[in-house]
Amino acid sequence: MPSKVSRRQFFTTTAAASTLVASAVQAAPLVYIPSEVKPVVISADNGHEFKNGGNQTCVEKAFDLITKGSDVLDALIAGVNLCELDPGDDSVGYGGLPNANGVVQLDASVMHGPTRRAGAVGCLEGVRMPSLVAKAVMDNTDHHLLVGKDAQTFARQMGFKIEDDLNTDNSRKLWLEWKRRTDPLHFPDPAKRAEVGMNAAIQMCREGLLNYDHLFGTINCNGINSKGDLAGVTTTSGLAWKIPGRLGDSPILGAGLYVDNEVGAAGSTGRGETNLYNLSSFLVVEELRRGRSPKDAGMIALRRIKSSTEKRLKNKRGLPSFNVKFYIVNKAGEYAGVSMYPASGLKPHHYGQYAVCTENGAKLVDCDALLDGSPLD
Repeated sequence: MPSKVSRRQFFTTTAAASTLVASAVQAAPLVYIPSEVKPVVISADNGHEFKNGGNQTCVEKAFDLITKGSDVLDALIAGVNLCELDPGDDSVGYGGLPNANGVVQLDASVMHGPTRRAGAVGCLEGVRMPSLVAKAVMDNTDHHLLVGKDAQTFARQMGFKIEDDLNTDNSRKLWLEWKRRTDPLHFPDPAKRAEVGMNAAIQMCREGLLNYDHLFGTINCNGINSKGDLAGVTTTSGLAWKIPGRLGDSPILGAGLYVDNEVGAAGSTGRGETNLYNLSSFLVVEELRRGRSPKDAGMIALRRIKSSTEKRLKNKRGLPSFNVKFYIVNKAGEYAGVSMYPASGLKPHHYGQYAVCTENGAKLVDCDALLDGSPLD
């Protein structure tokens, strides 16, 4: 039978034990848990190009504003505005490649993680910076998406300048060249016309007239500040020479862009229809929620796209005949860029890469690719 412990013995023993625990704690190494996230901005590759003769790229401008205390979404929009206003960037905004009728129609979406709000516009004509109109939808309405002439009317009501034509000499010249090559007066059947149109565009890429990525337009830019607040913006002139009225994934929440302030942000460039079919950006963020790394989450979305691609959109190898990329950042500030295919022969610019800016500066990074070769193989 155990012996009884006196009151004096109990307190003496307890005090000694407490002293030993305190000594052990003092001797243990300190584990530093950062209270802040290191800011980062990630975007499509055209976010790493100087615009309009300026000395800052999209990702540099956004990162600079974020680190100076600007709202994370305002900073990202200011970054992509450089691309939207640049007549030399034919994938977005002013001078973006027009639709089949020669009209520039623009799409954009924004998501603000801290307030859980979003806005978007589609088929917007006459406004050079659709990303700002998308933010106006977020700030001034109870809706997420406005399209067509009514989106333009809303923009006018919000004080945006409406222009008759957003074509530049370059975008109009390229459209006329495409029209000449497709020769629509012969009115081939829809399948052949689509094939003829794409073949003409691809040949223009091979000749160096076009950047292959810019056939599908778009810049996506996502970022996180030191507080861990996330936001994203996607803006585009859409698929080059698209059917008038066509909407891709860029203005659709969950497809071309998705942000959850508790998890991460993801956006995309490439063939928009495949993102619409799979709600790919939403899928990426949900995989982040399950604990996947940004790279692994993006690869899951790419595999889903690969498995759901319809037969007519496969190349001779039975693989997708298009490229698609995702730009991803999680709540911890970890990031990745992934693509269906790596850099290939169709590389007049930075095909197969993405832009990122951290405290160490801005740079281009190769995307992690799911497949090898080219979508045209």
